[in-house]
Parts: sequence; C-alpha cells; structure tokens
Amino acid sequence: MTLSARIRKQRLILLICLLLIIITATVGMSWGYSSLSFDRLIPVLFGQGTFKEDFVLFSVRLPRIIITLLSGMALALSGSILQSVTRNDLADPGIIGINSGAGVAVAVFFLYFPIDVGSFVYMLPLAAFIGALATAGLIYLFSYSRTNGLDPIRMVLVGVGFSMALSGIMIVIISAAERSKVDFIAKWISGNIWGADWPFIWALLPWVILLIPLTLFKAAMLDLLGLNEETAIGVGLRIEKERLVLIVVAVAAAASAVSVTGGIAFVGLMAPHISKALVGPRNRLFIPVAVMLGGWLLLIADTVGRNLVDPDGIPAGIMVSLIGVPYFVYLLLKK
Repeated sequence: MTLSARIRKQRLILLICLLLIIITATVGMSWGYSSLSFDRLIPVLFGQGTFKEDFVLFSVRLPRIIITLLSGMALALSGSILQSVTRNDLADPGIIGINSGAGVAVAVFFLYFPIDVGSFVYMLPLAAFIGALATAGLIYLFSYSRTNGLDPIRMVLVGVGFSMALSGIMIVIISAAERSKVDFIAKWISGNIWGADWPFIWALLPWVILLIPLTLFKAAMLDLLGLNEETAIGVGLRIEKERLVLIVVAVAAAASAVSVTGGIAFVGLMAPHISKALVGPRNRLFIPVAVMLGGWLLLIADTVGRNLVDPDGIPAGIMVSLIGVPYFVYLLLKK
C-alpha cells in the first residue's frame, strides 16, 4: 500500500474513531443511576435543563467522560512512545512499572504533604510525574549497558520487577495510613476514575495538549529509534539524547493520566498494537490513531463498568484488565 493510500485510510479510521467516541459519550451521558433521556441531551447541553438535569450532566457525567477520554489518550501516547523507543511490543507504562512509580508518589503526596484543595488538583500530576520519572530512570539504568546500549527485553523484565517491588511499597504505605485515607488509595489502585471534576480536567488538559504535538513532531526520530541502533547512529541520530527526551515525554503522559484515573494498565499496550495493524508501523500514521483508540477504549470500559453493577459499578482499570491480560498473554506467546 502506498503512503498516500495509508494516509487516506488513516483519516477514515480517525473519523470512525471520532464517531465511536461521540456515540459512547452520548450513551455515557444518558446511562446511569439517574437516567437522562436521549431527547433531553441537546436541550440540557444548551442550558434548557432542570436543576437536576444540569447537575447530573455538568457536575457528574460530562467531567468524568472528558477526564476518561483525555487519560486514555495520554496512556495510549505513552505506550506508543515506549514501544518505539524500546523496540519492544510489550512495553506499556502500566506493565513496566511507570504507573506504579506514579502511584507511590501520589500516595505519599496525599498522605504526608497536606495542601489546600485548590493547589492539590494541580500539584498531583506533578507529584506523579516526579515518581514516575524516578522509576523510569532506575529502570533505564538497570537495563542499559555500555557495550550493548538499552536492551529492550531486559527493560521489560526490569520494569515488571520494579512494578512488583513498588506494589509491595504501596502495601506498606497503606498499612501505615489512616483508615479514611486508605479508601482513596484503594480506589486509585483499582483504576477507579476518581478525579471526575472540572478542576482535574484543567490540570490534565495542558499536558495532553503539549505532549501530543511534541510527539508527532518527533515522529521521524521515533521511526529511526525503532530500527536497530547501528542504523540510527549511521544516519547521524544522537540516539541516547533523543531516547531520553522521548522517555521523559512518555513518562509525563502516563503520570498525568494515572494521577487522576488511578492505576490503569494495558490501554498503552493495546491501542498502539491495534493502530499499527490498521495503518502500519510509521509513527506519524499510527500515533494519532492510537491516541483516539486509547481514549475510546478507556471511555467505553468506564461507561460499561460503572453501569454494570449497582451502586458503584466496576472500576475502569479492572474492565480494561479483563481485556488486556488475555491480549498481553497472546502477545507474550507470539513474540
């Protein structure tokens, strides 16, 4: 298939993804403990609803839908970068420990750094980023050798080890915390969309707006890093510098997402794989599709999960894992 044909196919798939997101968001705005009929959605959106309808839509459901969509996009972006940088199809911020590092930082920040509510919302992604960056740095350090450079397989194995160790640290933190605060951390671990309010959207949105264009700007670099190191060095690429910059971008995307949605894995694994199968391995083509798919995957997981069981539903992280774990095993056996 020629490049122009792939671009046309990409645009068609992006349009389909957009329609899927709109349909799922519409269903999500209507479904719930307090139902809102489809014929009332448009009037309520344009300010013609009752007090109850306005509260249900604008204070409960719409913020949750937007935050879920943005977080899924950020996780898919992170997974796309990590898979290209490490040349490993199993790389995902949830699997290799980055999300766990962010989680420990969020738990420590929440428990031991008392701060007013207004600042807490905007400081949380930063705290998660610091924890995730420290974890990614250690994983990179243990996976790198002077003779062979970064070993992709080793990076995944080291990341899984760090993820298990950080899970143990999280248990220790929980055991020493107050009962009232343990509930928040437990919800975070299960991947419950807890930051479903407008201030969390304003805290997450700048990260997504900044990181997606930056990644697309670096798409050619990602293509070169996806080749073997000799080829990348041969075309004059400063491989370690570019790799470190892109890993920081991936860490920032994952940390900003999980700081408000909790420990959600596998979105960053599945979305890039599906998009590569649809439009091919070139980063400029598959990353936009992966971002849209990631947003839709997390949105539909949360929409189905919160309406499946009364009253609180099933956390989105668990719903995604029900699909992601078998997919991960399939990839593991295949690769």
